Amino acid sequence: MRTVDALDGNAIGGLLREVFRAEMTAAPGTCVACGTTAPVAEAVVYLRAPGTVVRCRTCGSLLMVFVRKEGMTCVDLRGLAALDAPPA
Repeated sequence: MRTVDALDGNAIGGLLREVFRAEMTAAPGTCVACGTTAPVAEAVVYLRAPGTVVRCRTCGSLLMVFVRKEGMTCVDLRGLAALDAPPA
């Protein structure tokens, strides 16, 4: 059985730019489950899941899910208590 390879948040830099129209890998996000605040680049990303799955590096909880369907990208951010603007 093959395991899914985990990447860091830099792997979704282009996807984040497409959705948010800004460079977001340096943006601090706060996990709903454990309260950790860290740059998106530090999150754990799985590209081979159904869609793109982003998890908290501290507790493993789901932060974000991106799914492409019928030419659009659907985004679920329920795992984030906050996603701030990236530092200038």
